[in-house]
Amino acid sequence: MMRKSKFPGFVTWLVIVFFYLPILLLIFNSFNSSPSGGSWEGFTLRWYKDLFNFNSREIWYSLRTTLVVAFISTLASTVLGTTAGIALHKYSSRIQNAHFFLVYTPLVVPEILLGIGLLLFFVAIKVDLGLTTVIIAHITFCLSYVTMAVLSRLQDFDMTILEASRDLGANSWTTTWRVLIPVIFPGILSGALLAFTLSVDDFVISFFVAGPGSTTLPIHIYSMIRRGRMPLINALSTILLAVTFLIILAYQIITTQKAKAEKK
Repeated sequence: MMRKSKFPGFVTWLVIVFFYLPILLLIFNSFNSSPSGGSWEGFTLRWYKDLFNFNSREIWYSLRTTLVVAFISTLASTVLGTTAGIALHKYSSRIQNAHFFLVYTPLVVPEILLGIGLLLFFVAIKVDLGLTTVIIAHITFCLSYVTMAVLSRLQDFDMTILEASRDLGANSWTTTWRVLIPVIFPGILSGALLAFTLSVDDFVISFFVAGPGSTTLPIHIYSMIRRGRMPLINALSTILLAVTFLIILAYQIITTQKAKAEKK
């Protein structure tokens, strides 16, 4: 019997440490009284207190702006991306080939080029940079990810099921909502979650198209880094990580309970 190699397991753990060690250090330094975080100088909650002070209201304003942009862009890109995915899968023509090219392009074009292009476009049509331009820009690149997620779900979908539904007397609206949407809903959900994550995380495109009063959290964090306010960034990042973990934990609990209920 051949002896099983431990090298793949070693590489796996090495990758895990590489990815999660910086996050652990970030959480660790959020409780470090040292402003620089270079050495441990004692436990403190000072940075969390400073984060909720009146002087830090710009952080929460930028977070609110980020969430508003993310929710609106996710909703719009999910609707447009779902319809685009259905159209690309259902129809085949030269127009649809051009449609696919337009949808696929934002996935391969570097973000900095997309950001510069959108900036030049807004300037050319004389649109003032602000919250509206940020939302439009986020919809532009989130749309492509939702479309591809829906298309991947539609690859194994038999379109004759829709024809059978119509033969049984259902109209197009009923067929879409009672047959098509439930089948592709996992793809829609995954595309929406991906769009929301990308919108919250985006910096490059937002940096070019943001105007006064539309500073998102990544842009504000960048300005905080330049001013040397790393402890506040560590505290804010820890809070965001905790909220994300609680959401994932709640989802896992709900999913587990639902699976147990279905087995009964």
